[in-house]
Amino acid sequence: MNNVPAVPAQVDEIAPVPRKVVRAWSIWDFGQQSFNTVILTFVFSVYVTGTVADNELRGTQVFSNTQAWAGLAIALLAPAMGTFADRLRNSRLLLTIATLATIVCMAGLWFVKPEDSYLLLGCILIAVASVFSELAGVFYNSMLLHISTPKTYGRISGTAWGLGYIGGVFALVVALFGFILDGGMLGLPTDGAQNVRGVALMCAGWFLLFGLPLLILAPQEPPSLATGRFNLLTAYRDLGVRLVHLWRSERSLLHFFLASAVYRDGLGAVFTFAGVLAANAYGFSQTMVIIFGLAANLIAGIGTWFAGRLDDKFGPRPVIVASLVVILVMGTAIIASDADIVFWVGGLVIASCVGPIQSASRSMLARMTSAETASENFGLYATAGRAVSFLAPAAFASFVAITGQERLGIIGIVMVLALGLALFLSMRFTEQAEERRRAQDPTLERP
Repeated sequence: MNNVPAVPAQVDEIAPVPRKVVRAWSIWDFGQQSFNTVILTFVFSVYVTGTVADNELRGTQVFSNTQAWAGLAIALLAPAMGTFADRLRNSRLLLTIATLATIVCMAGLWFVKPEDSYLLLGCILIAVASVFSELAGVFYNSMLLHISTPKTYGRISGTAWGLGYIGGVFALVVALFGFILDGGMLGLPTDGAQNVRGVALMCAGWFLLFGLPLLILAPQEPPSLATGRFNLLTAYRDLGVRLVHLWRSERSLLHFFLASAVYRDGLGAVFTFAGVLAANAYGFSQTMVIIFGLAANLIAGIGTWFAGRLDDKFGPRPVIVASLVVILVMGTAIIASDADIVFWVGGLVIASCVGPIQSASRSMLARMTSAETASENFGLYATAGRAVSFLAPAAFASFVAITGQERLGIIGIVMVLALGLALFLSMRFTEQAEERRRAQDPTLERP
């Protein structure tokens, strides 16, 4: 499968590569979450929109617009870069470029001073980092097929996804206590928001530290048999051919892209609006919002690690269905009651199910694809998610407008998740049927 030397069974029984490679793959996620959790969600986006901008509303608008452009760029580039990765057969090189580009953008946020003239710079740097981070995820996810076997997809995927949440918790704790609260224990000056800007450098160093092992140890792929020079037009032509093939021969995979895109949009909205609801609908202070965020990420990490084992034992489909059902029940409870305790319990239970769904979805796609088309399929997976990324936010905003209550915006998110579950349940897929299909079509066999 690759040029990594064979390892005796007693050294590695869960993957066709040394355990240190599997660990490096998992730790990359641990480091990458410093961007998602600290830069994009809880700290630096808040700093840019609320402190750098003279007007908070304008800051939010500029930030939202640049993120929208980033989403468009990801939707256009992800499948093309996935196709490129499959032709080049060097995911490690592409992952290295995308990872380092993300790190450079994060480090560049140090230069975003608390003055309105730096607002656009800050928003653009975060947006560009978002693009490179998502592209890195395409190359990263495709490596799952090269470091694991069908019997361990769930375990390895769940462990990495769980470590990602835990990494976000640790990075957020370091940011808050080392830099933010009361000036931080590191004693960085608050003049010019140097303590907050220092968080960007910390996150860049964090990602570099924990991402570097995979960039060094990632397994090499066998050479591609494809000929001819690559360009974007070629990529989109190949993509069109691929979509036609999916429609004719792998319609269940196309169905999965659609269903998972819908419910993953709902899952994204859960974390996007959790802090807003906690602060505005339940009156949480900034400190309480942070505590809630830490608890949610910690529980999500633990839940994902545990669910990865269930994935390997029962398959990804039951994990996805059960987790979505639990989220729908808890979401309905929050809609029915405005008590703080219901939000706390329901919110944390929901958080424990988000990671398992995301991890099991990655595991399911790995089971439905081949190593030769892994990057392309994960690129399509990312693009499908971006294509419907307006659903949950629009549904949330609509129910807030209709009811006049931010808390009842949850109805929109629950409806999107219910739609995703319905689409997923209608998909004809079982692991046994997939194995039979692969046995009948040698071109789909794994190396």
